[in-house]
Formats: sequence, structure tokens, C-alpha cells
Amino acid sequence: MTKTIPAYQRIKQAILDNIHAGKWQAGKVISTEMALAAEFGVSRMTVNRALKELSAERVLERRQGSGTFVAQQQFNHTFVEVRNIAQDLKSANRDYQAKVMSKRVITADMLDDELRRKFAIEETDASTDLKNTDNMSSNHKAAVLYEVKIVHFADGQPIQFEERWVDAKKVPKFIEQDFSVVNTSDYLIAKSPLERGSYTIRALAAPDEIATALQIAPQSPTLVLCRQTYSAGQVLTFVKMWHAGDRYQFSGEL
Repeated sequence: MTKTIPAYQRIKQAILDNIHAGKWQAGKVISTEMALAAEFGVSRMTVNRALKELSAERVLERRQGSGTFVAQQQFNHTFVEVRNIAQDLKSANRDYQAKVMSKRVITADMLDDELRRKFAIEETDASTDLKNTDNMSSNHKAAVLYEVKIVHFADGQPIQFEERWVDAKKVPKFIEQDFSVVNTSDYLIAKSPLERGSYTIRALAAPDEIATALQIAPQSPTLVLCRQTYSAGQVLTFVKMWHAGDRYQFSGEL
């Protein structure tokens, strides 16, 4: 049976779509509760729930007596400090180079359980996307996510293997970039300011693909940083960064 999406969720998504499309820009007022209730044929209480959740997620800002506004992004366009390996290596006077191993469009029928979970994509959403693209000839129109795999080198030695997935609807021109020249994180921050993120670091044995890319023996120890970052209350990108265990370390100051 088709799972019905709650009305307040549909309203949230419509608001986010308008923000990403540039219809409602940072600092600008959005439609009133009454107008949204009429547009979606729901009660103001339902609209209020959607606005309340988006405000809690720092997407909107509600001002007593003035209305609801798109929240201003601050701190130089990002709330998240995203480490950039290109800058790190250049700062250390290392010769940096990036090699793009692959780029591809991921359509709804190609999603695995991990990506579906990370990007909160329901199977019913995937089915809808497929129906909407039955008559489309361009793969880009059917894209749900974009995937890139990049090897980052320091002084000619592979130092990091990056696997990244990006919401295709939020950053439609991502796949067209030359990531041997443009850094993925820099591009995403410029196009869609990041508001928060989460990450884990794990020690894992290198699968064959990763071992080949990093020029190490299969099953060698690696450090894997997995990170997902959010923009306008939704996951924008999920990335796995694999590092050869004997060539890389994470450090900082407290």
C-alpha cells in the first residue's frame, strides 16, 4: 500500500523547495499561515506545526507581529567547519593533486538501503520519482543523487579516497564540475550554505577498490571519516573519506 505523506511534511517540503529554488531568499518573509492553509487545504494548526519544526531546524525565523522569515545564514556562509584536504596539504607545503575516478547519476531504482536511510528517501518517494520520469530522456532529470569518487594525492602519493553522494535536486549542476580542479566541499558550501553536520571516524580493513585506489594491500588498516552535512534542514551530502592507516592521522586542540 502507498504510504501517505502527512500534510505538515508536504508543507515543509514545499517551503524547502521554494527556498532552494530561490523563490524565498534569506531574510525575506514567506507566505502567511492563512495563505499556506488555503493553498494546501489544511488547518492553520497543521501549517503551524510545519513552521514550528522548520524554525526549530533553524530554516525559518518567526517574528512576533511581523511574520515568518527565511533564516539568515551567518558565520561566513556556514555553521560547520568542513576540513578541506586540498587546503590542508597546500598549507603543509605538500604538492596536492586530485584524480576523479568516477562520476555517475543515481536514479531512484539504484538506491541502496544505506543511501535511502542517510537521505531519508522513502520507497514511495522513489516510486513517485520513477513515474514522473517515465517520459524523460535525460538521466539528469531522473537523478536522485550524484556520486563522485576522487583520489587525493600528496607529493604523488594517494592520501585519501573520497566517496561522496549529493542531493541532485538541491545542487543540480554538481555532477558537471571538474573535481580535479574544483574541491567538492568548497563547491557545495558556495552553492548551499551548510548549517550543521555529524561525523564518525572508524578503523576498517580496506576493501579491494579502496586498497587499489590508495595503493595498499587489500584488508590493510584504514581510517574512515564518514560525514553528513545539512542545509535548510535536510541532508545535502554524505561522504566517506578513506585514509591509509600509516599515512594519516586526525589531530586538533582542546
